[in-house]
Amino acid sequence: MTIFFNVIVVVLYSLGHGASDGVSVKEGDSVTLNTNVQTKQQEDIKWYFNSIRIAQISGDLSYVCTDVQCNEGTERFRDRLKLDHQTGSLTIMNIIDTDSGDYKLKIIFSSSDSEKIFSVSVRGVSAAERDEVKTVEEGESVTLDPGVIKSPNDEMTWYFNETLMAEITGDESKICTDVQCNEGTERFRDRLKLDHQTGSLTITNTRNTDSGEYKLLIIINNSSFSISRVKRFSVSVTAVPGSDLSSGAVAGIIVAVLLVFATSAVAVVYCRRRSRTAVPQNEDDDGNSPPDPNDIPLKEDTS
Repeated sequence: MTIFFNVIVVVLYSLGHGASDGVSVKEGDSVTLNTNVQTKQQEDIKWYFNSIRIAQISGDLSYVCTDVQCNEGTERFRDRLKLDHQTGSLTIMNIIDTDSGDYKLKIIFSSSDSEKIFSVSVRGVSAAERDEVKTVEEGESVTLDPGVIKSPNDEMTWYFNETLMAEITGDESKICTDVQCNEGTERFRDRLKLDHQTGSLTITNTRNTDSGEYKLLIIINNSSFSISRVKRFSVSVTAVPGSDLSSGAVAGIIVAVLLVFATSAVAVVYCRRRSRTAVPQNEDDDGNSPPDPNDIPLKEDTS
């Protein structure tokens, strides 16, 4: 009974005096730190970063501030903070290395208050890790891999040149590709395959028109926080060697060859006819052949 009582005391103490969550993100991510309450259920919600107040919202929304509005002279986040007016949850957008540290949430109720600490760690990423370049030949398949281990609650949304092309929700209540996601868009025409386990996207029988930028939005959901991550793929589809001529160009070449063949045939016929009707070199100018010596009668001898 004593052990059970001690456990209850520890739990209550943690809830009221700084329960902690560790959050690991990559540079460029956006992270939302959740309050898991509704603003109307308490009098005030305050956020601190390394003991400096960075956001506050009152239950009746009579007072709302972020960053420099809360603390003059402090512009660490430079318009990168977003405060949810319904829950008081705080989003840090396009996070950078200097955003690493402890974020303290203080919720003030009418008769009590509670605190929670989010320990945020930001790690750098290389350009190659965030952006990938893919080059394939026409007709080949290309797979775009998120590069993360997908958890059951994660959401993944794929875009091609900013147009929605595939989506899978965390609970798989919604899974769509191409025209299922965006009516009237049939660019890929049943050439997309979305892996439900990993979220990777495969484009089959690629075409030159598939070249462009593909963007993947990953939302990693947790009860205490959520992370939004963007990864880009630059895909270039090249023509197969020897097949880079368009159908129009091929038709033009065929017509040219036929014209050459026809011209050659006409020239041959003309030359043959000319040779048959040509004037022999020993003909007179009037076109008459000279008399055959054998046909000239001999003169009689009168002596």
